[in-house]
Amino acid sequence: MNKQFRGVAIGCGYFSQFQYEAWSRIPEVTITAICSIDPDEARTTMNTYNINKYYIDYKEMLTQEMPDFVDIITPPETHYEMCCFAADLGIAIICQKPLAPRYDEAIKLVDYITKKKVRFAVHENFRFQPWHREIKKIIDYNEIGDLFSLNFRSRMGDGWGADAYLSRQPYFRDYKKLLIYETGVHFIDTFRYHGGEINSVFAMLKKLNPVIQGEDSAVVILNFENNAHALWDANRYNENNFKKSRYTFGEYLIDGSKGSVRLYSDGKITIQKLGEIEKQHEYSHNDTGFAGDCCYNFQKDYIDRLISGKDFETDGEDYLKTLKVQEAIYKSSKTKTIVNIKSL
Repeated sequence: MNKQFRGVAIGCGYFSQFQYEAWSRIPEVTITAICSIDPDEARTTMNTYNINKYYIDYKEMLTQEMPDFVDIITPPETHYEMCCFAADLGIAIICQKPLAPRYDEAIKLVDYITKKKVRFAVHENFRFQPWHREIKKIIDYNEIGDLFSLNFRSRMGDGWGADAYLSRQPYFRDYKKLLIYETGVHFIDTFRYHGGEINSVFAMLKKLNPVIQGEDSAVVILNFENNAHALWDANRYNENNFKKSRYTFGEYLIDGSKGSVRLYSDGKITIQKLGEIEKQHEYSHNDTGFAGDCCYNFQKDYIDRLISGKDFETDGEDYLKTLKVQEAIYKSSKTKTIVNIKSL
């Protein structure tokens, strides 16, 4: 018989639907209660995903339910208090990204949880998209040799006009830091997953839409310890030509000493060995949930690692490495210089 876990969740905003739906498909998990300051949102979530109870006060919920884990799906400014309260109770934690409004706050949060010896992971799901898991296998199997460059082009098309980010996430318009803080962090983590640790960055950030507060365009160059480099060319203003711009979030080219891997916007992967034609690489991916069902993949991996006791891929200490690169990108754009990660 599979080990059973009792979970609770805090938050019923736009993105939470993908996480609640994923939990409903993981047989080892029962979400016993949710917390939301909006009773109508809570009731809708309960009815949709067959959850029996909701609370207005997250502290009351955690104290009364004493779950095996809590999934925190709330804005970043709430994370420190919520994570610390759960850690004091010895409850394992999943925390949504952005982890904290500032890098120093993220360090403080991770340090507190680490001292409490509580299992903790950041809900960083892009590396769990099926194409990125498959590309990682291709790299690890040495199909394209030593990596030279990783080049990802993103055009998300949801940030132009006066109604930028639509009704889905309109608060993005007020973020003073936007593209890197909210989206680019996913790609920093994915580049680290594929290419290894990063030692320096150079970045140019711009604001294309005048109605928003933060940056919505970026050209970022990341230099790896193994001498490879990555380029992320992105904006949330212009549009992808694929019918679903939020499926793969763009196109990816990875070059190595033996050839290249390409990811297309529809999820197709090809390998082109030097001197040979491009060939499609067969693997499984489905347009389920969010971006290839990456929330399910992350959450299932979280539960599997709770059972096995293995470290989480995106535990606090590891995720701080991603956030340090994020910090360096903003510093590079401000100073118009290359920033060494170790200097921060």
